[in-house]
Amino acid sequence: MTSCSSSSQKPDVTLSLSLPLSPTTNDGLNPQERGVKLIQLLLTCANHVSAGNLHHADACLCQISTLASITGDPMQRLSGRFASALAARLVKRWPGLYKALNNGGPASCDLDRARSVLSRAFPCLSFAYAIINRTLIQAVSGEREIHVIDLGPGDPKLWVPFIRALADCGPDGPPCLKITCVSRNKEAQERLGARLVKEAENLNMPFQFNPVNAGLREVTLDMIQVKTGEALALTSILGLHVLLAEDDRVDAHFGLRRRNDVKDCKRMNEFLEMVKSIGPKAMLLVEQESNHNSSRLVDRFVEGLHFYSAVFDSVDAAFGGLSCQDRTMLEEMFGKEIENIVAGEGMERGARHERYAMWAVRFARAGFRPIRLWYETMEEAQKLVEDYGPAGFKITSQKGSLMICWHDRPIYAVSAWNCISF
Repeated sequence: MTSCSSSSQKPDVTLSLSLPLSPTTNDGLNPQERGVKLIQLLLTCANHVSAGNLHHADACLCQISTLASITGDPMQRLSGRFASALAARLVKRWPGLYKALNNGGPASCDLDRARSVLSRAFPCLSFAYAIINRTLIQAVSGEREIHVIDLGPGDPKLWVPFIRALADCGPDGPPCLKITCVSRNKEAQERLGARLVKEAENLNMPFQFNPVNAGLREVTLDMIQVKTGEALALTSILGLHVLLAEDDRVDAHFGLRRRNDVKDCKRMNEFLEMVKSIGPKAMLLVEQESNHNSSRLVDRFVEGLHFYSAVFDSVDAAFGGLSCQDRTMLEEMFGKEIENIVAGEGMERGARHERYAMWAVRFARAGFRPIRLWYETMEEAQKLVEDYGPAGFKITSQKGSLMICWHDRPIYAVSAWNCISF
């Protein structure tokens, strides 16, 4: 592994949080050699940061900055994001300095616009939507009053096709449909509601849109407005993991949590208990297929490098390798996730992604069982992948879930659950 050391022990701080637009030197390395060197430097730097060795970490960051670039190849762009996250973690040792660097200026990433790009230009969500759509239709088929609860900002690309499919699935005409959208983004809710109301009117479908302007940690049954006789279903797309955020100081101090343990989380348990109490026919879950919820920084860092290298490679394929505003915006959003994984701790660390196997334990403990995803769903999703074009994306079945992969590296897991007692 590459050795990094500082030539002096001066007490001043010279860290920079800016990302290089291009490498500062002509390193003479081919992409594969540069990638190996960047990984070595990043892992060495992460160990120095974890140990609190400021000067050695700073020396590594200086070397990384000569090789990384947010306009370079995927490994160069990824390295720039991880280097910035490590620098942010170091600067957080001085809270006043960190706040000064992050206050007063325009936000570097418009998350709402980035999520729109994720839905529009990145194929993985389209694949997940195809699976969710078919599974929900199967779960509520034949019901006359249907209530779907979207635990997120909502996306017309999911719900418009669902409404159209639902309108055509029975001989007695469209059922009554209510969609509840749980999100803090009031403007996005209003846009979604207007779009869905118009779609339902065109199909002569009795429809109600129920916006709940709250985060998952604040949502209650009263807000959801469940009524007797409704066939219930829930969807959570890349968001349920925020309920895993908690104070990690006890675990970190006493070493109570090993790397692969599935630790009970009070807020998550309470939420799943609430969901179970309303007896949904299905709960559809889409989550990142990686474990970024270890209490040890180095474990999270290694997992993050492996996961986001697949993500950045797949983004490169989705955009044909061309740099553009949309690609940059998308990677800025992923960069924010990386910074939260690397630099965040305690309640502020919300990007606590876990693998499907760990979610399966959590749902089983809460009294849920997996729903077998129908074979036809798999076929439809595979066809969508084939129609998309660029080679590399595929969908595989794994122990009750469907994995959306990039060259055999899982990126997202799609799973479905219902209540054992239902």
